[in-house]
Amino acid sequence: MPFLGVLMLDTRFPRPLGDIGNADTFARLQIPVRYRPVTGASPQRVVRDSGQLALQDFIVAAQELVEQGATLLATSCGFLARYQCELQAAVPVPLLSSSLLWLCEPELAAQRCGVLTIDAQAFDARQLSGVGADPATIVAGVAPGCEFQRRILGNEREMDLRQAGQDVVDGALALTRAHPEITALVLECTNMPPYARAVAVATGKRVEHIVSLIEHIWRELA
Repeated sequence: MPFLGVLMLDTRFPRPLGDIGNADTFARLQIPVRYRPVTGASPQRVVRDSGQLALQDFIVAAQELVEQGATLLATSCGFLARYQCELQAAVPVPLLSSSLLWLCEPELAAQRCGVLTIDAQAFDARQLSGVGADPATIVAGVAPGCEFQRRILGNEREMDLRQAGQDVVDGALALTRAHPEITALVLECTNMPPYARAVAVATGKRVEHIVSLIEHIWRELA
C-alpha cells in the first residue's frame, strides 16, 4: 500500500497530536505513514549549524523509503527548504522539504503571506530561494529563548506544551500586528501544527503548515 514517508531528525522532545512526528496525526487524516530517522541530524545542527549537515544521509533515507513504497516524502524540519532541489532530484516521487512550499501554491498566490519560524536569527534567504518563494516574504520568529524554541532546539525530553503553544500564538500575534497587511500565515516549524488552530483563532488569519501541505498534496496524488 502507498504511504507517506517522513525523514525524521534525530530527536527526543515531545510530539503532541498534530506534530509531524506523531503517527496519530496522520491516522486521523487516513494517511498511512512510515518514519525514517536520520541519525545525527539534531535540531540544532539542521537549524543553526547547517554547514555540518550530512545531506547525503537524508538522500539515502529518502531513497530507502521510496524503495519500500513511499509515494510522497516529507521532512520534519522546515529549514531543509534550502535543500529542496537536491532532495527532490534524488527521488522519483514528490518530496516536501518544508511548509514553505505553501508559498508557491496557486491558492495562496493572491494572499499576502507571512512566515512564522522557530528561529528568525537562523532563517536566511536560502530557505525561501530553496523552494522558489518570493525573497521579500515577511518572516518573523517566536521569542528567542522561549519555551517552544529552547526545548526543541535543545532537543529536551520535557516541554510545557501549554506554554509552548502560547509562545507560538504570541509570535504569530506579534507578526500580524507588525504587518496588518498579512492575510495568511505559514508556520515554518514542523512542530507548530498542534497550535495552528489557536493561531488562527487569535489572529483571524488563514494558517497553513507542513501537515496541511502533506494532506493537500496527498489528496491531489490520490
